[in-house]
Amino acid sequence: MKKLITKYRNWFFYWAAVGVGFFILFFLVTSSWIGVSVKEKCLIATARYEKEDCVFALMDQLQDENTTYREKNYAIWALGQLGDDRALSILENMYTGIIPDREPYDDGISQYELKKAIKLIDDGFNATAFVWR
Repeated sequence: MKKLITKYRNWFFYWAAVGVGFFILFFLVTSSWIGVSVKEKCLIATARYEKEDCVFALMDQLQDENTTYREKNYAIWALGQLGDDRALSILENMYTGIIPDREPYDDGISQYELKKAIKLIDDGFNATAFVWR
């Protein structure tokens, strides 16, 4: 009986270690992917608006009349991921608090993305940011 318990305990710890390893790998890959995407959005915005500061370039992208809603929503997302307080006022001014059930990225400013971005900036905690910053 003792050998059986030891066998199952070893089996449990083996699979628990494998599960934790997969979780950590998934977290690192996902976090890195987010970081690459944020940096890509920054590069595009800084080149388009000829700014050195990514936050100011993304804020200009939000205010540009010639920018599509999809690009604006990506800028909102990136600003949230960056978590910079300088973007908070512009995001709060755009936020109505009315979040529809379905919100296509191409039809308007995403209130859901605004809510998430404001929360990320207000809380100051972004679990994935330490991997890519």
